[in-house]
Amino acid sequence: MARIPNALTATVPAALTAASGLVGGYGVARWTGNRQLGGAVLAVAGAGAAAQWHRRSGAATAAALTGLYVVAFGGSHPLAKRIGAWPSVLAVTGVVAAASAVASAVVTRPSASRG
Repeated sequence: MARIPNALTATVPAALTAASGLVGGYGVARWTGNRQLGGAVLAVAGAGAAAQWHRRSGAATAAALTGLYVVAFGGSHPLAKRIGAWPSVLAVTGVVAAASAVASAVVTRPSASRG
């Protein structure tokens, strides 16, 4: 069976997908006043990033990075009480994006380079 390439995940780094979910989820929730809508953005981008991590680096790396994504989201709330909402979101986003970039550079499945 022929494999259909996913144009989005083939061109967008997983770090960018994850960062978009954290920043975009908070931004949507803040600007619309609808936390559920922000949560949906967070969840959809998180699922997309998890799929990219799995495809490029395997299940173990995907599980670790997905866990970090969830912990970063949860940890941004108490951190926001200390440093403010946007600085908190940007700080945890930086951690997730950096971890994603490092994992993608270090742990790449051999089949991930084949389209």
